[in-house]
Amino acid sequence: MKKHAMTACLLMAALGVCAQTHEKDSLRIVNLQEVEIISTRATSSTPVAFTNVNKEQLKKQNFGLDLPYLLSMTPSALTTSDAGAGVGYTSLRVRGTDATRINVTTNGIPLNDAESHAVFWVNMPDFASSVKDVQIQRGAGTSTNGAGAFGGSVNIQTGDFSLKPYAELSGSYGSFNTHKETVKVGTGLMDGHWSFDARLSNIGTDGYVDRAKVDLNSYYLQGGYFTDNTSIKLITFGGKERTYHAWNYASQEQMDLFGRTFNSCGYMYVTDKKGVVHPQSEYDFDYNTADIYNIVKDGGKIHYYEDQTDNYTQTHYQLLINHNFNSKWNLNAGLHYTKGDGFYQEYKGKRKLQEYGLIPYTVDGNQISKSDLIRKKVMDNWFGGGVFSFNYTGERLAASLGGGLNRYDGDHFGKILWVKNYIGNLDPDKDYYRNNATKNDGNIYLKANYVLGSGVSAYGDLQYRFINYKMNGQNDNWNDATNALQQLDLNKNFSFFNPKAGLLWKINNYNKVYGSFSVAHKEPTRNNYTDGKLTDHPKAERLFDYELGYAFANSWFNAGLNLYYMDYKDQLVLTGELNEIGEAIAANAPKSYRAGVEIMAGIKLPCGFQWDANATLSRNRIKNFVETLYGYDDNYNGLPGVKVNHGTTHIAFSPDIMLNNRFAYLYKGLEVALQSQYVGKQYMSNADIEAHKLDSYFVSNLNMAYTFKLPRTKSVTIGFTVYNLFNEKYENNGWASSDYTNNVSNRNNHTGYAAQAGSNILANISLSF
Repeated sequence: MKKHAMTACLLMAALGVCAQTHEKDSLRIVNLQEVEIISTRATSSTPVAFTNVNKEQLKKQNFGLDLPYLLSMTPSALTTSDAGAGVGYTSLRVRGTDATRINVTTNGIPLNDAESHAVFWVNMPDFASSVKDVQIQRGAGTSTNGAGAFGGSVNIQTGDFSLKPYAELSGSYGSFNTHKETVKVGTGLMDGHWSFDARLSNIGTDGYVDRAKVDLNSYYLQGGYFTDNTSIKLITFGGKERTYHAWNYASQEQMDLFGRTFNSCGYMYVTDKKGVVHPQSEYDFDYNTADIYNIVKDGGKIHYYEDQTDNYTQTHYQLLINHNFNSKWNLNAGLHYTKGDGFYQEYKGKRKLQEYGLIPYTVDGNQISKSDLIRKKVMDNWFGGGVFSFNYTGERLAASLGGGLNRYDGDHFGKILWVKNYIGNLDPDKDYYRNNATKNDGNIYLKANYVLGSGVSAYGDLQYRFINYKMNGQNDNWNDATNALQQLDLNKNFSFFNPKAGLLWKINNYNKVYGSFSVAHKEPTRNNYTDGKLTDHPKAERLFDYELGYAFANSWFNAGLNLYYMDYKDQLVLTGELNEIGEAIAANAPKSYRAGVEIMAGIKLPCGFQWDANATLSRNRIKNFVETLYGYDDNYNGLPGVKVNHGTTHIAFSPDIMLNNRFAYLYKGLEVALQSQYVGKQYMSNADIEAHKLDSYFVSNLNMAYTFKLPRTKSVTIGFTVYNLFNEKYENNGWASSDYTNNVSNRNNHTGYAAQAGSNILANISLSF
C-alpha cells in the first residue's frame, strides 16, 4: 500500500509542476554543464571495438526484461535466464566470456561485485528506465575502474536532467503473469539551476520454469545543481528482489519425464497415492528421477519447500561533480557508497548434523546423525570509494589522467532455521559459519589520443592497478578429512600494469581503419579460492588482445569489420578435479585463446525500411586441456582421480557462430520490427564431450508499436512483443560434469539445462506528459 501511495504522490507532484509551466520557459535557451563521465569511454577516434546503445533504442525494448536482454542484439553478445523468461537471474556474455570477466560501470563507478566479479541485474530491476545510454566495449577496451575487463566492458551513463517538467507512466503485461509498472517524474529546471528526477518500478513474473516466481521493486532519485561551468549531482538508486530458486537446471531425463519447465529446487519429499512419505534419503533427483516419476504417475505428489527463495536489497549512492575550468580543461569526480544485505533459504535433505554444529540425537534407540533441515545463508556488505578524471582537449591532443580507490567489506554467515524431528535446543540466531572478506582496489591511468596528421591519430593508455584481498573465518564447506568447516586465512596482493596502444586512420569522412594492442590482468574470484585448495593459490590471469578494424558510414549505410585475437595466459578453467570437500577446482590453463571476426552492417532502405545485422565467427580454444576424472566402484567407493589429456578443446560456453538480424518498418507513428538471433552449438565443459553440448538455436522476436497524441499528453505508445515467435525449443545455459565407474573407459556424463520459454507475448502502453 505504501508503494502505491508513493507512486501516486510522485505523479501528482509532477502533474502539478507541469500545469505551472509558463510558455516563456519553452523559448529560453539554457547552456548548462551536465555531469557526464566520459574518460572511461571510447570515442570515434579510439582504436577499439565498441557499440553504443542510446536511450531511445533501450526504450523500444524495455517492457520488463532485464538489461542484458536489451543488449542482446549487439555484436558478440549472449544472454542467459534461470527462470527462462528474461526476468530475475539473468546474465550477459561477450565473445564467450562470462559475467565475471565483463567490467560494468555506471557513471564511471564500478558495479561488479568485489568478490564474485559478477553483476547481479536482479538487484537493479528496470534500471534501463533511468539510463541515458550504454557503451559495450569488446576485448580489453579502454582503462576503466573496478574489476578487470577480460573480454568486454559495459559503460552505463544515467539520465540527463530535463529543462521542462515531465511525467511518464508505463505498464506491461503478458505471458507467465509477467508485468511491469513504472512511473517517472521530473521537475525540469527550477530557478535556473536546480533539477530533480524520480522513478519507481515494480516488476514480477511467475517465470517459465516451475515455481520460478520473481518479485522486484526499484527506485531512482537524482537531484542536480547546474551552472555554465559546474554541475553537481546526487543520485541514489536501489532494488529489492525475492526470487524462487531455479538454478539447479534440469537433466534431459527430468525434462523428458516431467516437461521442459521442471525445477528440482526446493524438493523435500514425495508421497505416494496412500500418503506414505518417501524422504530424500529414499528418493532424490540425482539418482531416482524415474522412480519419483512413477510414484507421481500412480497418483503420488512431489512436495516442495515454498520459501526456497533468494532475498536481497541493494542501495547505491553517488555524488558526481563536473567542472569546466576553460574550453580545454575539465574535471570529473565521484564519490560512491553501496549497501547490500540479503539471504537465501533452502531445504537440504539427509545432511550431516555435525556440518551445522548440531549434536546427533536418538529416536527409538537409533542415533540420528543425518536429517533434513532448512538453512539460511546471509550476506551483509558495503562497497565505497571515489573515482576521478582530469581531462584535456586540445586541437590535436586529448588526454585524461584518472583513477579510483575503493574498499569492500562483507560478512558471510549461516543459520539453521529447522531440523526434522530434532530433539534438543535449536537456536535460530546461532551462526554455524561466519567469515569476513575485505578488498582494497585502487587504480590510476593516463590515456591520450594525438592527431599525427593526414587523418592519422595515435592512442596510448597506461594503467596501474593494485588489489589487496583478505578472507578470515569459517566457510560453509565441510571437510570430511578434518571433520571441520573450511578455515579461511587469506591475504593476497596483486599489482597489475595494463598498457594499451593503437593507431587510427580516418581516410575521409566515410572510412576509417584502426589497430590496437592491449594488455589486461585479472585477479581470482572468491570461489577460485574457496572451491579450490587454499594452500595452492591460483595465479592471476593475463590477456594480450590484438584488434584490427575497418568502418564505413554515410547518411544511409554503415558497415564494419573487426578482427581480434585474444591470447590468454593462466586462464582459470574447470579441470574436473575435486578438492577434499568435493568442490570442483578451477586451475590455471597455461595457454588458451579467442580469435574471430565481427561483421556489422546497417542500411536505411526506401519507404521506411531499415535493416541491421551483425555476425561473429570465432574460434575459442584451450591448448592441451588436462581433465581430472574421479570415479567409483560398484559399491560406490571412491576411486583415485585419473588425468585425461584432451589436447586442444573448445572453451566452455563459447559458440563459434553468432548472428543477429533486425529488419524494421517505420511509417509515421508505426514501427514494426523483426529481430532474430542464431547461436551455434556450445560445450558446457572444456572436455569437448558431445554429451555436454548445448545445441544451436535460432530465435526471433516480433515487435509492433504505434505512437500518437491525445489531449493533455505529449505522446501515447501502445504495442506488443512476441518473443520466440516460431516457438523454438532451446536452452541457453547449463552445467556439465563427469565421473567413471571402475575404470576411466566407463565414463558417466551428467548435465543440467536451462530451458527457455517458447512463444510468449508482452503487451505494453506508455504515456508521456
